[in-house]
Amino acid sequence: MTDAPDNTAQLASPSYRLAALDQDFLLGDSMRGVRFLLEFAKADEALRRWGVRSTIVVFGSARVREDGPPERARWYAEARRLGRIVSERGGAKHQNGDKVRDNVIATGGGPGLMEAANRGAFEVGAPSIGFNITLPHEQVPNPYCTPELTFRFHYFAMRKMHLAMRANALVVFPGGFGTFDELFEILTLRQTDKAPPIPIVLFDEAYWRSIINFEALVEHGMIAASDLELVHFADDAEAVWDKLVDCGLKLPTGV
Repeated sequence: MTDAPDNTAQLASPSYRLAALDQDFLLGDSMRGVRFLLEFAKADEALRRWGVRSTIVVFGSARVREDGPPERARWYAEARRLGRIVSERGGAKHQNGDKVRDNVIATGGGPGLMEAANRGAFEVGAPSIGFNITLPHEQVPNPYCTPELTFRFHYFAMRKMHLAMRANALVVFPGGFGTFDELFEILTLRQTDKAPPIPIVLFDEAYWRSIINFEALVEHGMIAASDLELVHFADDAEAVWDKLVDCGLKLPTGV
């Protein structure tokens, strides 16, 4: 009677790996939908654990620096100031008996004006969220996002969903393609009533008027005149907060 062959080959076969531990399988094309679900569930679970019920989303250029030219330095300073104001007055620090947090600052988690908003929240002891994205070039989170609320996404679509789904308001500082992408994503959701009414405030009216001719879209019949009411402008952090409140920002009871 001959000895049976050993099972080394079977144990080493990729097919024998537990599916949940098989990176080759999980990163394959057929599992794209599963990966999409995982990116939703992981962030959603963490946000629920922290009691984050709503956010105020702040977009803006990653290229703006605190020590940059005067105009850009002012944008940074005002985004930082806004992070403080929102966190102190909006309910991010407040916890009721259910430990619910409202109007928590949420950004793309990167440098520049996103960093400034997260930094303002950090300076007053409030949590803030960073929804970072993996890019071909180096992209790392800024050091002011709450570590447990700093996420990394592969899919832009899922990142956008998390940015939008809890947003009580959107504040957009000057920026480029990425900022435009996020702004028009939310504007489209509002225009089509796929998202509930929220204040949308653009910081530095002169900048935005020089970049986008909103009225021309009406003149050419591309949007309705009433669509212009979706957008508001403010030129300093305090004015942004006033505009948010005037436009119906939802504030928790007791704040």
